[in-house]
Amino acid sequence: MGLSLSNFFLWKGVVGWLLSFRLGKCKPNWNRAGSGWIISGGTFDLETRKVRIAKLEEQMGGANFWDDQDRAHQVIEEMNGEKGWVEGWEGLDGRLSDLEVLLELAQEEEDAGTLEEVWNEWKGFDRDLKDLELRHMLGEREDRLDAILTIHPGAGGTEAQDWAKMLVRMYTRWAERNGFQMQILDLLPGETAGIKSATIEVKGDYAFGYLKAESGVHRLVRISPFDSNSRRHTSFASVFVYPEAAGDIEVNIHPDDLKIDTYRAGGAGGQHVNKTDSAVRMTHEPTGIVVQCQNERSQHKNRTVAMKILKARLYQHYKEKEEEKLAKLEKKKKKIEWGSQIRNYVFQPHQLIKDVRTGVETSDIQGVMDGDIDAFIHAFLSENAS
Repeated sequence: MGLSLSNFFLWKGVVGWLLSFRLGKCKPNWNRAGSGWIISGGTFDLETRKVRIAKLEEQMGGANFWDDQDRAHQVIEEMNGEKGWVEGWEGLDGRLSDLEVLLELAQEEEDAGTLEEVWNEWKGFDRDLKDLELRHMLGEREDRLDAILTIHPGAGGTEAQDWAKMLVRMYTRWAERNGFQMQILDLLPGETAGIKSATIEVKGDYAFGYLKAESGVHRLVRISPFDSNSRRHTSFASVFVYPEAAGDIEVNIHPDDLKIDTYRAGGAGGQHVNKTDSAVRMTHEPTGIVVQCQNERSQHKNRTVAMKILKARLYQHYKEKEEEKLAKLEKKKKKIEWGSQIRNYVFQPHQLIKDVRTGVETSDIQGVMDGDIDAFIHAFLSENAS
């Protein structure tokens, strides 16, 4: 029994993809090289990483390993990272070999069912390969950390505040799609609709590494639902992303450096006003950094959340002082003004979302607003990989 015409072309496509992969043509930055893999001009040497793992495990077995707990945690974190790379690559290598065997079987027997299985497996393999390639680009020490994401509307009142709320939803959907945990630490509702500000914690491996691609100004063009004349409006909102504080840079906050104010929290339009001063505003006087939280009913909980946000902000502040290169990048982010957007979201008269930094664009505005922003993130990280 021969393959149908449609399956023949499908088979031909799979053969081309797999063969071009083995020849290093389909993905020019990746192909096998003896015991390692060639990656973006360098070599991912499995044997070297295995030797490093063995040395780290030897350190962990030492009698005095836990005498310095900070150092011990750093060793464990490094070992887990090395193991993740090796296991990831060995898993992909095994899957590619299995795909090649299945492809040969489908070709010999002209089996459409096996061919379809190869095709489905290949799509999963290609997706996981791209994910590992992306993680290879995230080499900064803070990339693996959790992220603190802040969103603020620009000028424009209700229209801009509604746009800021739409971005909160977009990042919530993105987190759900990618298996990240997300918690709103602080949310200030708008007077009529939308939000005046939002601070969100995103937890998971490489949360900051991925989301740092989203820092900047986001511009929306649409026919406003708040305009009775159905005119087209342009709105702006800023997104900034900070790594949540970790142990590699110490963040020590002296009580005398803090100015803490409490006030009554209120919802949209002044409704549901608290009877007690539960909202908290913290000012770190040496740096001038101000954070606030009014999301919780308890002042104690708001104080705890505000301190978490402040530590994340201070972590970024101290990191900028320590690393000149990153400091320049962060300084540039802070100087972004309305109009110097990183991405345009045009809903009317046509539908187009385009990242002005990379040129990546799509007309699937519904998909993007439902969190499908990986193409934008991947393109930005690829262009900025060292």
